[in-house]
Amino acid sequence: MKLRSLGPVADIPDGGSKGYPAAEGAFTGIFAVRQGDDVRVYVNSCPHIGAPLDWAPGRFLSMDGTRIICAIHGAEFTLDEGLCTAGPCLGDRLEAVMIQIKDGVLLVPEDAGL
Repeated sequence: MKLRSLGPVADIPDGGSKGYPAAEGAFTGIFAVRQGDDVRVYVNSCPHIGAPLDWAPGRFLSMDGTRIICAIHGAEFTLDEGLCTAGPCLGDRLEAVMIQIKDGVLLVPEDAGL
């Protein structure tokens, strides 16, 4: 499997998130959330209507940084599983992206976000 680099994990603020543009040929971008050494990457698409989640470029989290929030209808998702805990997609999950971290660099499949 071919991988693409998203850059250093250190570029994602601890307790924060960072968005990445769609890979060539992909439909949506992806985003990462980081809590210390734990990094999760999801496709930037709400399971309810497929709209991007960020309410401003690269802004995916609630004000207290404990939940992922959909900008369209306020659905709330857990950071660790992408599980919708409130909103019209209750019980659905964000599409998780497989990651590898090598020498502090975050890698994802080349086709992530298709």
